[in-house]
Amino acid sequence: MTGSAGADVFPADDRDFWRSVLTRGGVTTIPRWSLTAESGVAAHETEIPEEVMTAAHRLADDMAVPISSVLLTAHAKVLAALTGEHEVTTGYLAQPGDRPLPCTLTTNPPSWKELAGEARRAEAYLLAHQHLPVEDLERESGLPGPPSEAVFAPFPAHHRDEADPDDGLPTRTVLKVVFARHRSRPVLRLRYRRDALDAQCAARIAGYHLTALTLMAADPSAPHGRQSLLSASEIRFQLDGLAGPPRELPHSCVHELFEQRVRDHPDTVALVHGTRQWTYAELDERANQVARALLGRGVGREDVIAVVTQRNLNWAAAVLGVFKAGGVYLPIEPHFPADRIANTLSRARCRLVLTEPGSTTPVSQAVGTLPDVRTLLIDAVFDEVHAVGNPGTDVSLNQLAYIYFTSGSTGEPKGAMCEHAGMLNHIYAKIDDLRIGEGQVVAQTAPQCFDISLWQLLAALVAGGRTLLVPQEVIGDIPRYVDTIAGGRVNVLQAVPSYLDAVLSYLERCPRELPDLRCVSVTGEALKKELVERWFSAQPGIRLVNAYGLTETSDDTNHEVMDRVPDTERIPLGRPVHNVQVRVVDENLSLVPLGAPGEIVFSGVCVGRGYVNDPERTRRSFTADPYRTGDRLYRSGDYGRWLPGGKLDFLGRRDSQVKIRGFRIEIEDVENALLKVPGVHTGAVAVTQGERGKRLVAFCCGEPPLADSAMRDQLGRWLPAYMVPSGFHWFSDLPLTVNGKVDRKALTSLATELDNTGPRGTADATGSESDEPPRTPTEERLAAAWATVLGIPRHRIGRHDHFFDNGGTSLTAVQLAIRLDRALSLKDLTRHPVLADLARLLDARVASSPTVDPPPEAMRDVLLIHHATARAGPAARQDADPDDRSD
Repeated sequence: MTGSAGADVFPADDRDFWRSVLTRGGVTTIPRWSLTAESGVAAHETEIPEEVMTAAHRLADDMAVPISSVLLTAHAKVLAALTGEHEVTTGYLAQPGDRPLPCTLTTNPPSWKELAGEARRAEAYLLAHQHLPVEDLERESGLPGPPSEAVFAPFPAHHRDEADPDDGLPTRTVLKVVFARHRSRPVLRLRYRRDALDAQCAARIAGYHLTALTLMAADPSAPHGRQSLLSASEIRFQLDGLAGPPRELPHSCVHELFEQRVRDHPDTVALVHGTRQWTYAELDERANQVARALLGRGVGREDVIAVVTQRNLNWAAAVLGVFKAGGVYLPIEPHFPADRIANTLSRARCRLVLTEPGSTTPVSQAVGTLPDVRTLLIDAVFDEVHAVGNPGTDVSLNQLAYIYFTSGSTGEPKGAMCEHAGMLNHIYAKIDDLRIGEGQVVAQTAPQCFDISLWQLLAALVAGGRTLLVPQEVIGDIPRYVDTIAGGRVNVLQAVPSYLDAVLSYLERCPRELPDLRCVSVTGEALKKELVERWFSAQPGIRLVNAYGLTETSDDTNHEVMDRVPDTERIPLGRPVHNVQVRVVDENLSLVPLGAPGEIVFSGVCVGRGYVNDPERTRRSFTADPYRTGDRLYRSGDYGRWLPGGKLDFLGRRDSQVKIRGFRIEIEDVENALLKVPGVHTGAVAVTQGERGKRLVAFCCGEPPLADSAMRDQLGRWLPAYMVPSGFHWFSDLPLTVNGKVDRKALTSLATELDNTGPRGTADATGSESDEPPRTPTEERLAAAWATVLGIPRHRIGRHDHFFDNGGTSLTAVQLAIRLDRALSLKDLTRHPVLADLARLLDARVASSPTVDPPPEAMRDVLLIHHATARAGPAARQDADPDDRSD
């Protein structure tokens, strides 16, 4: 295959074919699975059962294709399972000792037979063009490396007793799969990098290949998408070994466990709010008054009771009172608009609202539109005469406990329904992993409309500790918040990463001791490693718990307990808590291979009932568990994978997985790189879709703002060019939602607005770049060349325009390089996609090589302009930006 012939003898169609392969974008990577990464290469060999190979040959004969196509089909199916992609690329070895050729395959065809047909077509095209040395085109195009970490070698029967002569692996290859014969027996031989895969993983991958061959030969017309490649033992391990450990729960609800604590120590302080406090007995008495008032008004089993109060002592009594009466708690913020309150009450079919005088105006307006809904003032309940003691209502663990309305992807809220058993299981997980015990103080900081507010209120009361209710106005004032946490002797608190970052930044500027604080639970959005490193540098004695879960799963399902910075690339989500099953599946709910990406789904006691009075959305997200008869399964829409230690790794929302110029990009990876840039202390990335296609836009907080070119240079140290944002906007603070998360919808909206209406290059007033035309002769010539290959008017190209954001692709980049007679490579363009930067690169090259051979015709005018500009001296270049420098 390899050769040394000059470019002028290569057939044009060969070059066009390989250019289209090399520039289509995307890299197929093998998921890592190795607890102890070791250097070197290892091998795994397994014999292919003769009946399987015979059936594969029979299928090849029936389809009139070579056996290599059938083997390639199995390999494509395995790569798709390992990567979670329907289109994959593998290196293809046509003969032993050859250089792998990139072979792109699809698994979209529904049946095995159709899949094999597609594999045969891809193989035939590749073999028809195999005589061109593709490595020359790779070098010419400036590609960073091969488009796949896998290599496939079909050395079938006519290579009798062929031993793979290559004991190593091609450059950047992680896995090499060889079909061969050994002692007249068909074998599957794997070679793999030991720093990426371990022996058990290699054995599993070999098994996937054999299973794919077996399934394909058994029924070529079968739909392969719903057929699993996993062995029975791996399925058992994922279902049982990766589930949360079983634990027997009390046969009592949360409010009944609280009642036990009341009997144990009635005079211990249970709640503190500002200067007021209630003991366990006082809180229980008021909760009983609420419960008896509800029962006296006809509240029955699972009747929905809305609670619209400030976050105060009355709120706590109302929550416990609803549970004691056997009702369903529906929290509503008093500041919500009346229309939203009315919509929530109507959707939940709520007939009774518990409220207080300070919260009645929006509630009264809402109730005024709903004739069947009544209001009940909590203060009035306390003035009523009721029997003392617990009402003793029979409340079972499978009874509905609460409904939380969460924002839907369409903007229409949906009411997630959860049962007492799920709430109890979650409370115990918090008590165990956050070490909440008697006398411990837990800060209650979350607004009532978020489910985390519930465990913050109740966990300490179940464990015999104390709950400190922190007013919202305090949370908005970081110095007051820190004073409140310290003064309240808080042992456990929770914060979203964005808010914790703000608190930590304050503590870094104004250091102070927090002697009582032992644990901080972090939840709500991805926890960046940089923040963890900063935390343990400033507060080494205070543990962090990365908590992950959803409202539909009774809150958190995974805990990663940390007393130091983990040695993983990202902060993992940790292991499932007790009695919770977490799985990673494909679109058909089949388990994906260990380490492979897929959708995170949940089963077990944590899974709620669905969305209240919304059967269509319930049907889309909740289904019967295919592995556990009688259990419900919840599809989260989150994307993740298992790590070798049995922990879950979060890869983002499904809708945050974007493809730009053919490459799949995980937004979190870009955001992690942003935080490595000196001067950036907070960053977020949004994706915009405009007439120039999808683009990444970064929002940064830091001082002083860096120029776009400096940001690109810094990020280029950690990210490939296609992952570097094309625009950077600087703010003093990022917009946050009401619960302290980065408001990504606001950022996306702002990025789109700036992209469509603001100047190209930088759309923020703090930036130094503007929408200005090319100003040097080199920039003018490059702009003309861009306009030609991009097919856009010349006047629309400014000196700070980004080649790829103007519609450029890898293919048009190669066309530009050819048009300029390869004075620039694809690598040059990906590293310097801004026109002014690219022009400076050309200027620098000419300046460093004053004597050059006669240039190619297509570049002669450009180089003449370079030399003329150089001879003209500084006056001709006085408008150059001295702060902008190329690499």
